[in-house]
Amino acid sequence: MAEQVKRRRGDRKDGRLLRELDSLHYITGIIYPNRCDNEAYIGLRVDLTPINEYLKKKNEGEELFPYTMFHIITAALIKTITLRPKLNRFIANCNFYQRNEVTASFIVKKKFSDNGGESLAFIHAKDEETVETLHEQLFKKISNCRSEETGDSTEDTMDFLNKMPRWFSKAVIKTLCWLDRHGWVPQDIIASDPYYSSVVLSNLGSIGLKCGYHHLTNWGTCSLFCIVGEKKMAPYFAADGSYELRETLDLGLTIDERLADGYYYSKSIKLLKYLLEHPELLERPANEEVDYDHH
Repeated sequence: MAEQVKRRRGDRKDGRLLRELDSLHYITGIIYPNRCDNEAYIGLRVDLTPINEYLKKKNEGEELFPYTMFHIITAALIKTITLRPKLNRFIANCNFYQRNEVTASFIVKKKFSDNGGESLAFIHAKDEETVETLHEQLFKKISNCRSEETGDSTEDTMDFLNKMPRWFSKAVIKTLCWLDRHGWVPQDIIASDPYYSSVVLSNLGSIGLKCGYHHLTNWGTCSLFCIVGEKKMAPYFAADGSYELRETLDLGLTIDERLADGYYYSKSIKLLKYLLEHPELLERPANEEVDYDHH
């Protein structure tokens, strides 16, 4: 949920320093300083039956940019992060921060070929974000990414560094890494950097790959990575031992385990699963509470 608080000494431009931490979490950020050393992986299998039914109804008359499973998953993640704010924290330079806004990012393949270029898409979600407003935002972002004429400041910076002499570009990059730890990297450079978002999504299913693990990075602030796998049929068993085959989807979530305890993460995954099983709830504002604890 977006923080509307006055910036104080120690805050970053993208997050508020958490000064009210308990001693355990305060010390954890110091003795375990690297995000990549503190990853935990959570697998989630989703029954696609309710999503498929919802998409069929939602796409009636929608020809230009139909709603997809990826849109539903993105909307569900945004709502989950909004309602479970510890998921929107990050640790930088041994300090805990609460991010100022909920953001999501992913890579758009401009053309499905070996030589097809890639572009970065960055979504800024509002507290009142719904699946419909997100759908509009995604249409604009993806259309823009696939346009050969448009560039992106983060990609332009990488291209510029790649053209420099190696010794010089390495020195510049090391300087940027130092600035990154303090939150001082110029905004133009990281405007669409996926590793500065609340969650990075990678839709491996769209290129025929199964779900799997993806690491976090020490660069940036992203503490949650979501892999979307390939659809597949799986058996669902009843109490009497009978079963039926349903279309399912596996999600792989890599998290920074320093940000919250297992119970908090467990409830967060339960909320995400509930939203995916009841996608009509995504038509409500992202900051509207959901009664999922008694189901």
